[in-house]
Amino acid sequence: MAIQGKTRNSFLLFVVFWFSAINAIVAFRKLQEQEEDRITALPGQPAVTFSQFSGYVTVNEKHGRALFYWLTEAATSFPDKKPLVLWLNGGPGCSSVAYGASEEVGPFRIDRTGSSLYLNKYSWNTEANILFLESPAGVGFSYTNKSSDLKDSGDERTAEDALIFLIRWFSRFPQYKYRDFYIAGESYAGHYVPQLAKKIHDYNKAHSHPIINLKGFIVGNAVTDSYYDSIGTVTFWWSHSMISDRTYRSILDNCNFKDENRSSEKCDEAVNYAMNHEFGDIDQYSIYTPSCIQLQNNKSNLRPLRLFKNTLLRGRISGYDPCTENYAEKYYNRPDVQKAMHANVTGIPYKWTACSDVLIKNWRDSESSVLPIYKELIAAGLRIWVFSGDTDSVVPVTATRFSLSHLNLTVKTRWYPWYSGNQVGGWTEAYNGLTFATVRGAGHEVPLFQPRRAFILFRSFVAGKELPKS
Repeated sequence: MAIQGKTRNSFLLFVVFWFSAINAIVAFRKLQEQEEDRITALPGQPAVTFSQFSGYVTVNEKHGRALFYWLTEAATSFPDKKPLVLWLNGGPGCSSVAYGASEEVGPFRIDRTGSSLYLNKYSWNTEANILFLESPAGVGFSYTNKSSDLKDSGDERTAEDALIFLIRWFSRFPQYKYRDFYIAGESYAGHYVPQLAKKIHDYNKAHSHPIINLKGFIVGNAVTDSYYDSIGTVTFWWSHSMISDRTYRSILDNCNFKDENRSSEKCDEAVNYAMNHEFGDIDQYSIYTPSCIQLQNNKSNLRPLRLFKNTLLRGRISGYDPCTENYAEKYYNRPDVQKAMHANVTGIPYKWTACSDVLIKNWRDSESSVLPIYKELIAAGLRIWVFSGDTDSVVPVTATRFSLSHLNLTVKTRWYPWYSGNQVGGWTEAYNGLTFATVRGAGHEVPLFQPRRAFILFRSFVAGKELPKS
């Protein structure tokens, strides 16, 4: 019996040793994968104290779909104490590297020549680890080996691929497993963000030990409900004197906002007349700021207004360069930059662009409303904030307010002005389950036009605190 016991103990020790060895090998391989993605320094980059990683995660082996990410860890002595935030830009078909990372919430800005970078004083990575994702495949450096994927993308597959990306990314970066996790974005990410949040919520319910510790999401100037967004957009145009009374009445009388596919000839005429004869030569993403002449003369750089399927321009405000999108296209097409970022490793047969025209023109499925998802996730207890720059005429504050009002939420903290320093930063109202805030003087890309106010907004969101009242 003693011999049998000794043999059994030896076997158990062997099993423990074997599993320990396997775990050590797996951990070593994960560390290797991380190190392969580490960015030592970007060309023209100033010195920084935080770590950066970028590379690819395959989300569909059969089609060869791979999504490109860029992680900028928190600029603090203890980044492991900070949450992880996924940032998504919209379009659909526009790059989170071009916009979110390079002109909004990322740590760097690109100079006019596209040759060097400088620091963003209000980078969100002072409060969190920020993960930028170019999604779906076909956006930026993200790619697919099946060209037909570029012509049948839509909401559903974008959310599915993003979930697969996260699961596999957490496997590569296990130190982020179970970390407080939030999703942020803007514009058409008004679809991406809640749709992905629902995918994660459903995934977590189906697993006893979920690895994605989703706490909530924050989204700005967000496409939310096609009907209420449309009514709210036309209302903004009229209330801000962009169109005449006659055109306003003509659009309301002739446009079927409940069904975008049943657009009448008279509706198209009214909208086209407004845009071509009444708007004037303005930046519709920021109606009170001058436009970038370079972008006006370069139609390939224009981004879509999903509501009326027309092309729009960009603008300028104090301290803001309206042509920054051009600098991104210069910088990220440099071979030395792509090498430093481990990007374009397969030799994508087209230039890196801020937005993909192919995806934009061939978007297949789009939810008419994400309000039902809001209701479900509010009931699940997620922290949800929606904000709106108040000088955007593309997805304006009136559109967002019309849409959110139909959630019929109970007011928790009544409407009040919130402050950035000694100035009103905007207005806000907190409901049971959702906080809404405006950002005064900001266009479509709020952190671009009002970086300090956007930073205060984000810091309050992550902290779970109401915006400052004084």
